[in-house]
Amino acid sequence: MTRAVRFRAIVSALAGAVLLMGSAAGADDISARLETLLDGFRAEYGFPGATVAIALPDGDILDAATGLADVEAGTPMTPDSRMLAASIGKSFVAATALALETDGLLERSDLVSAHLGDREWFARLPNHATMTVGDLLRHSAGLPDHVHLETFQADMARRMAQGSAALAPEEAIAFTFDAEPLFPAGSGWAYTDTGYLLLGMVIEETSGRAYYDLVAERFLDRLGLTATTPSNRPRLPGLAVGYVADDNPFGLPSRTMDTDGTMLWDPAMEWTGGGLVSTSSDLAHWGDALLGGTAMPGPYLDRLLDAVPVAPDAPGILYGAGVAIHADTPRGPVYGHGGWIPGYVSSLRHYADHGVTVAFQINTDVGIADDSTDLVPALEAALADLAIDASGQMDQ
Repeated sequence: MTRAVRFRAIVSALAGAVLLMGSAAGADDISARLETLLDGFRAEYGFPGATVAIALPDGDILDAATGLADVEAGTPMTPDSRMLAASIGKSFVAATALALETDGLLERSDLVSAHLGDREWFARLPNHATMTVGDLLRHSAGLPDHVHLETFQADMARRMAQGSAALAPEEAIAFTFDAEPLFPAGSGWAYTDTGYLLLGMVIEETSGRAYYDLVAERFLDRLGLTATTPSNRPRLPGLAVGYVADDNPFGLPSRTMDTDGTMLWDPAMEWTGGGLVSTSSDLAHWGDALLGGTAMPGPYLDRLLDAVPVAPDAPGILYGAGVAIHADTPRGPVYGHGGWIPGYVSSLRHYADHGVTVAFQINTDVGIADDSTDLVPALEAALADLAIDASGQMDQ
C-alpha cells in the first residue's frame, strides 16, 4: 500500500467511524467523537499523548486528550496539559507587529535598518540594507535559518553537554553573520527563525517595551488565554514531558525533562521564533479570534493575509504575516501555522468558509520532525472533517 493510499484509508476509517456515532451533535457528543478520533490515532501511530480542541462558529470550544503526559510516571494527558507551541508563536509576534503598525509606530514598508541599523553587528546580516519589516513578517528577507545550520546545531549539542544557559537573540542571529543572502530581499521565500528574532528586536525598539509584556497586554490577557505564557525558563508549570528521537541533531536525551519537571534545555532561546507554552484550547481560541478578525480593534485581516507564494510551483500555498495560507483546498481556504520544537509538535488551522478552527498538540516529534510519518496531515484532515460536520449539525 502506498503512503498516499494508506493516508486516505486512515483518514476515512477514523473520521468515518466517529461521524457515524449518531446524528445528535450536542457538545457532549462532539467531545466524545473528538476523544474517539484521538484515541484511534494514538492506537494507529503510537505517540505518547496528545490534546485537541475545536472552536465552533457559535464560540464554543470543545477539547479532548489521549495518552500520557509523562510515560515513565504514567501521568495521563488532560486537556489542561501544556506543551511548547513552537512556531505557532510567530502568529502572536506578527499580530503584535501589526498592532504597532495600527498605532503608527512602524510600517511594514520600513527598512529594518531604520530600526536596528545602529547596532554594531547589523551590517553583517545578509540583505541588511534592503530588507523590510514586511519581508521579516513574510519570510521574504533572503535570510538563512540559524536553527538548521550545522554550526548552530553543533553549538547546541555542546551547550546541552555542558548545561549552558540559553543563547541570547543576538548570539543566535550571529550564526548567519557574513553569509550570502539566499536571494535579494523581497524576491523569494525561505522560512527563517532568524528573521523573527530580528522582528522581535524591531518590536521592542519601536515600542520601548518588552515583547512578552506587549503580547500579554494586547492579546493573552484581553482574550483570556490564561494557559498561554512565555516559554522563557526551563521549569514551566503543567508542561507535558516531550520525547525526541535518540539521533536528534541537538544532542538531546530522548526525554526532555527531569523527574522534577524541569526541562533539560532552556527554551528561552526560542523567544520570538515562537516562545510560548500553551494548550490546544487556548490555541483554538487564538486562531478563532485572530483569523476571524476579532483579535484586535479595527480592520487588520487584509494586512495579516497580505501574502507571498512559498514556491513558484505551488501558487496556492502562500505566507502572510505569521500565517500560512492554503488558498484552494477541498474545504475552502485554510489559514494557520504549524509548530515544531524538539519533543513537541503543534498545529493550528482555521477553515474560513466554515468558521471552524482546529488545534492539536503532541508530546513527541519522533517520526514527525523527519517527515517519516503522515500523522500530522492525517490528523489535520480528520479533525477538519469532524469539526465541519459538527458545525453543520449544530446549526440544524
